[in-house]
Amino acid sequence: QVQLVESGGGLVQAGGSLRLSCAASGIIFAINTMGWYRQAPGQQRELVAAITSGGTSNYADSVKGRFTISRDNAKNTLSLQMSSLKPEDTGVYYCNLVTLWNKYWGQGTQVTVSS
Repeated sequence: QVQLVESGGGLVQAGGSLRLSCAASGIIFAINTMGWYRQAPGQQRELVAAITSGGTSNYADSVKGRFTISRDNAKNTLSLQMSSLKPEDTGVYYCNLVTLWNKYWGQGTQVTVSS
């Protein structure tokens, strides 16, 4: 079983920065994709950014140029550096890991951006 634990959320003013981290533990298949999703109140969960175990990343248009996703395969960790934060970035951010056979989610961490 794989467990994902997020950290680094909090309250920040618009224009500020935050860094989210996700630690994965358990039996993890080497070929996988990890990503960050977010869910705002009353909204559907949406992809923010994802990165494959080979290092290929993709971003939602709304965060391109502001957020950077990275991972350390040796440590099974995932990070999201968020800059120039906007109130619309507010939501619960979830870490996600997908293999050929399974999908796993973390518990989520709250990010609140005040205007």
